[in-house]
Amino acid sequence: MIGLLSPFFVLLINKSLTMGCYPAEFKEAIVRPLLKKEGLDLRNYRPVSNLPFLSKLLERVVQARLQAHLDGCRLLPGWQSAYRRLHSTETAVTKVFNDLLVAVYRGQMSALCLLDLSSAFDTVDHDCNDERQFGLCGTVLQWIQSYLSDRTFRVVYRDVLSIVVYVMCSVPQGSVLGPLFFILYMADLADRAVKFGESLHAYADDTQLYLHFRRDEMASSAYQLECCVLDIGHWMSANRLKLNADKTEVLFATSGHICAPLKGSYLTLKLGTVTAVTSSHVRLLGVDISLNLSVDCHVSRVCAGCFYRLRQLRRVRLSLDSESWAMLIYAVVNSRMDYCNTVLAGAPRTVTDKLQRVLNSAARIITGTRKFDCGLDQILHDQLHWLDVPDRVLFKLAVTVHQCLNGRAPPYLSEHCIPVSNADTRRYLRSANRHLLVVPCFWLNTYGRRAFSVAGPMAWNSLPDFIWDPTISTDCFRHLLKTYLFARY
Repeated sequence: MIGLLSPFFVLLINKSLTMGCYPAEFKEAIVRPLLKKEGLDLRNYRPVSNLPFLSKLLERVVQARLQAHLDGCRLLPGWQSAYRRLHSTETAVTKVFNDLLVAVYRGQMSALCLLDLSSAFDTVDHDCNDERQFGLCGTVLQWIQSYLSDRTFRVVYRDVLSIVVYVMCSVPQGSVLGPLFFILYMADLADRAVKFGESLHAYADDTQLYLHFRRDEMASSAYQLECCVLDIGHWMSANRLKLNADKTEVLFATSGHICAPLKGSYLTLKLGTVTAVTSSHVRLLGVDISLNLSVDCHVSRVCAGCFYRLRQLRRVRLSLDSESWAMLIYAVVNSRMDYCNTVLAGAPRTVTDKLQRVLNSAARIITGTRKFDCGLDQILHDQLHWLDVPDRVLFKLAVTVHQCLNGRAPPYLSEHCIPVSNADTRRYLRSANRHLLVVPCFWLNTYGRRAFSVAGPMAWNSLPDFIWDPTISTDCFRHLLKTYLFARY
């Protein structure tokens, strides 16, 4: 069947690309509202858009060619981590958290502002998007304009079909090219932050704006941040985007010994007509960041969520076999513990022991071991093949560094992994032949050792020589590293 239909698919795709025309039949979407939570409020429904299957085949072909062009010419914004190869929420959190820690051990404070956009994907202006050509012209630009224009959708609810609704703006929901076009649409946002001397990072529409300053510059820096957010709001209004100032969060991050004065209610920012009060902690892509950059709040929330799910999973224990039961617990609990655990680098034992208790409880549930039975370490290491929490953090750091050295990580992380052989002052030393990395100088152990720019190279340099080879594949490196870590028990 595929052999019979594929020539017609190829002909359709080639005709669309050569003529610069997107088929009108592919532009209509069927929207099905799915209930998120109980209630009569329409906001409790999530609209799920379904597009024709053939339209996604055509979009895949265009996406592959467009992505190759943008990557080859380095046209994609470096501050955007969404919908890009080798980028993820974990790399974005690692980047922002590293910058905050580096600022603290250099004696600076940081103002972190989490911008909230309302329905960002639904308000993309088609005309503005067409003007940002990114080296695209002629038939390519004509095809993109045809792809975005004259789109419609119909809503299906309880087998009743609504009338046709015309879409005047937004990128198509449920499409392949929609996320890429949104990244290009937001590419000019960084220029607004650079104008005010601030740093910007984003994952899709979750945008983080942060500024480093000295303690005596706090008032002027707060005013600078206000002006920057106001300018970004004007830019978004001009591009049909809406900055939700009510949900925008602000955090002043600094070292622990000067946190007390920052807890007062006088720390406010004037964001247009809304006055934003600084928070004691904010949630960045699922990771809680506190005022003093400790991870206690984040670890406590993760532990509470894991224990809750373990209690819920006990109820279905008799309905599953041992293998399925162990796989379910590993997927539900361990994945949450390992998410963004690079922020736990250098964390004290009082913090990692909380997560270790979660691992111990999960191991007891899987094996049916009681709380005070002996041999729990043997069960964790020999039977379940689980690493202890500190070693899990070391494992994640080492794997991330290996990916950085092999070009399989974002440039904003790879720039922190510099081999000694590439350093001008150390390339002639004996350590240059051992694949060691340069560890930056730092002054505060409580902050400097926790930054990825320091913790990553230190974790790599602590490994034995036979694991250091950066040319081996990532899977082989994981195997060697895990074998080495288990051999230490």
